[in-house]
Amino acid sequence: MTFQKPYISVVVPVHNEQENLEELYRRLTQVLDNLGKSYEILFTNDGSTDRSSEILKTLHHRRPTQIRVIEFNGNFGQHMAIMAGFERVRGEIIITMDADLQNPPEEIPKLVAAMEKGHDVVNAYRQDRQDHWWRRGISRLHNILRAKMMPKLQMKDEGCMLRAYRREIVDLMASTGETTTFIPALALNYAVNPTEVGVAHASRLAGQSNYNFYGLIRYNFDLITGFSLFPLQAITLIGMAVSILSFLFVMFLFMRRLIVGPEVEGVFTLFAILFFLIGILLLGLGITGEYIGRIFQEVRQRPRFVVRQVLEAESEREVVGG
Repeated sequence: MTFQKPYISVVVPVHNEQENLEELYRRLTQVLDNLGKSYEILFTNDGSTDRSSEILKTLHHRRPTQIRVIEFNGNFGQHMAIMAGFERVRGEIIITMDADLQNPPEEIPKLVAAMEKGHDVVNAYRQDRQDHWWRRGISRLHNILRAKMMPKLQMKDEGCMLRAYRREIVDLMASTGETTTFIPALALNYAVNPTEVGVAHASRLAGQSNYNFYGLIRYNFDLITGFSLFPLQAITLIGMAVSILSFLFVMFLFMRRLIVGPEVEGVFTLFAILFFLIGILLLGLGITGEYIGRIFQEVRQRPRFVVRQVLEAESEREVVGG
C-alpha cells in the first residue's frame, strides 16, 4: 500500500466523549472529503474512562489510512493531548478542534482558506456563544485581563480551540518540551503573519464539559504564568505602595502619640490594617508559588505524557521509521 502524505492534519483531543464521536466522525469526514484535499485525523484518547477508546478503534478500522488514534495511559490534559498529535502530524496545515462539536467541523474550510492566503497561524473567535452565562462571564473577564497583562498576545477569544497552524509553527511548539503550556499563546510567539476569523458556536451535542469552575481557573493560570510576569510585578508594586503607606501611617501614629498621648480607640483599626497586610502577603506567596510550582515541574524532566499505543496503518509506520 502506498502512503500519500496528507495536506491537512486535524488533531482532536478526546476525554469521555462517547456520545459525540460517531457524529463528529460523520460530519468531520464529510467536510474534509468535500474539500478535495488529502487529509488525516489524529484522535488522542486522553485517559477516557467510558467507551471512547472502543469507538475510536472502530473509527480507525473504517479508514485506517486517514484516521489515527493515540492512546494515553492516563489523563494528561487537553493541551498535552494536542501536543502528542503535533509530534506525529504529517500535514502542511494542522487544525485543532474539540470533540464536543461546539465548534462545528463545517467551519474548517474558513481556516484552510485563510491559511492558503499566506497566514501561518489562524485563530478563531466564537460568534454567538452558546455556553452557560457564568462561563461567558469568566471568559469575557479573562480576555480583558489577558489583554492588559499580555498585550503582545492578540486574541479575541483564547478559549476557542478551533485553530489552524502552519507545519513549521507546529514543529516549533512540539520541540519546546514544556510540561505546562497554552498552545494558542505559544503559537503566537512563533507566528509571523497570524490572523483571526469568526466561527459559529453550538451547544454541546451530548455529555458534560470536562472543565468545571476550578478547571477553568487552573487553565487560566497556565496561560498567565506561562507567558507573563505581570502578576509578580503587580505584587511587587503593591508591596512597595503598601510599605510606603505603612511607613506614613506609623509616622502619623507616632506624632499622634506625642500630641494626644496614649489611647486605645485605634486597636480595631490596627487589626484591620494588620489583616489587610497579611492578605497581601498570602496573595504574594500564592502567586510566587504558582511560578515556583511550574519551575519544579519543568526541572524534574518527567515525560509530558505517556503513549500506551498508536493505531495507524502499517504503511504509515514504515514512513515514520524511514
